Parts: sequence; structure tokens; C-alpha cells
Amino acid sequence: MGVPVVKTSKQWYKFITAMRFFPFAVTFVVLFGITYLFLGMVDALPNPPADADTPAITDTTNSTPQTIADGTAELPVRVVAKDIGLDSKVVNPQATDIDTLNKAVDEAAMRYPDSSKLGAEGTVLLFGHSSYLPIVHNQVYKTFNGIQNLKNGQTISVYSAGTEYRYSVTGVRLANAQEDVVELPATGKHLTLVTCDSFGTKSDRFVVTADFTGAYAL
Repeated sequence: MGVPVVKTSKQWYKFITAMRFFPFAVTFVVLFGITYLFLGMVDALPNPPADADTPAITDTTNSTPQTIADGTAELPVRVVAKDIGLDSKVVNPQATDIDTLNKAVDEAAMRYPDSSKLGAEGTVLLFGHSSYLPIVHNQVYKTFNGIQNLKNGQTISVYSAGTEYRYSVTGVRLANAQEDVVELPATGKHLTLVTCDSFGTKSDRFVVTADFTGAYAL
């Protein structure tokens, strides 16, 4: 017959303290989870910090636009539309196959490789995800949320490494899922923003068009 284990008063104190802590820990975890879900539903979770390789926003409202030299063709690195809170880096894939494009647009706003570059004649075409689900953990899927709320005359800024290119909104429309082509004027300097679910599939999407108004040194 074994010897019964008798707990000392100190051991009982530790045991009781541990038993009291357990429900507290469970309650804390449950409340934290509920709070996190609620913040996600109301879109109040903090966004990740901006990438270090994107240029700082410089307020050039009162600056004089600079002359664009002939032959200028710069890659975009950031797109901003202050009226709707849009501020995203821009990636520039080199290939146009579906896998490459889907991977790029899953990182940030994306310039379509065959579209024009900043400062050049033609249309800069940018794609970006949009999602209106109550909880979106990857904020990239909300990159172009709200572009349908842009109004004619509002400004969209697209940045290269050293220059801000400004565009004035000229139109916003909902493109039907059966539309295969987005018109891209080849003369003049223009910008088109398009929401994207996934390349290779057809879905309704918003299309914003804008005309170039000036370039400003950062």
C-alpha cells in the first residue's frame, strides 16, 4: 500500500493559484479573439507599414509643373488617390502570362506590362484587387477598394522614383463581365485603373479613366 501524498500549505496555494489563472487565461484568449474579429469586420485593423523602397509623398500643390523631356518613360512605383484613401505601391512584372500577372497583383497594384510608362505617350494601365468581405486579413485584396467613388476632376497621383505624375479623373464605369477589352488610347497621356478578381476569369469590374495634367519633381 502506497504512502498518500499530502500537500503542504505552500503547495495548496500554488495549486489554487494555478486553477484560478486557467479560467482567466481562457477568458483573455476568447476576448482577444472576439475583439480581433470585430476590428476586422469594421476594417479597423492597422495596415502594414509602407515599403521603404516607395517614395515619400511630397505635397506639391503650389509647385510649378516640370517639363517632361522627350523620350521619358518611367516605371510607376506608387499610386495615390487622396480623395478615397488609396495609397499603394506598384509592381511591374515583365511577362503577361496569367500566373505572372496573378502573382504580381497579389503583391500590390500592378502595371500591365504592355501598357505605357509614365511620361510616355499612351495609357498607363494599373490593376488592383478589391474586396468587400467583412474580414480581409491580406490588405492587398483591398488595394483598389473605393475607386468607383472617384469623381470627375479628382486627382490621382502616380509616382516614379523621383517624379509625381498627376492625372485628373474623366470617367468611372462598371465594366460588364463579358467585356474582354479595355480601351487604351495611344495618343496623349492617360491613366486607367481597373479592379481585378483574378486574371483568366471573367467578372464585373470597375474602370477609372484619367488624363495627365502635369509632372512635379519630388
